[in-house]
Amino acid sequence: MISGLSLRDVGIEVAGRALLRGVAFDATPGELVAIVGANGVGKTTLLRALAGLYPASGAIELEGNALEGLAPRERARRVALVTGDDALLEGMTVRETVAAGRYAHHPWWDWHESSADERAIDAALADVELDWAAQRALASLSSGERQRAWIALALAQETPLLLLDEPTSHLDIRYAVEILELLRAVAGRGRSVVVVLHALEEVVEYADRVAVLGEGTTLAFGRPREILDAATLERAYQIKLDVARSEGAFVLRRKSAP
Repeated sequence: MISGLSLRDVGIEVAGRALLRGVAFDATPGELVAIVGANGVGKTTLLRALAGLYPASGAIELEGNALEGLAPRERARRVALVTGDDALLEGMTVRETVAAGRYAHHPWWDWHESSADERAIDAALADVELDWAAQRALASLSSGERQRAWIALALAQETPLLLLDEPTSHLDIRYAVEILELLRAVAGRGRSVVVVLHALEEVVEYADRVAVLGEGTTLAFGRPREILDAATLERAYQIKLDVARSEGAFVLRRKSAP
């Protein structure tokens, strides 16, 4: 059995137009894999396809099983998705919101909070430092706090695969760093974590491997410090860059005109 997530020759169409084709990479348990690329290249759509929410051709397998063959409830027990456009749940507290991550572990007609649910919910809230806000209305939180609440929901879901779309986009520097360190720790506990990121410095610092999307496909896949070179980034972002590496630092600069 193949462990983790595997993509082979994956293609996605939007309104009859090929958005992505021939996409291939994998994420094994214990790894944090980043997806990067220019705006509009298809990163979010690909993430939704990995969650089974958007049709795709080719093979997407999780733990050796075809994703498309999983029933919705079983898929929800294996894949958790955090996006940047989740709707507010009117009238729900933060804890009630995070508890929704446990629904897949119960028959739909028999929701009751078990001791295992309670432990998972409390641990997820503590992980994102929102235990103090458990009884607050979700709508009363700042955008950054709500982002952490959605991440807590996904953590409480306790799936082997965790997908996140720009999880640091609404966070200040402190919480961005803490969330990325948390995701590294989550991967270290044996989950596969796949995250869309924009800041390449974050990718180099926290990702084990990175998939670079561009020109409608996977331009490169591998360890960030090995594949994020000037040539690859120019193809991905259509801008000439100098990549400086000095004493462990990774610095991007726009290349000066000759």
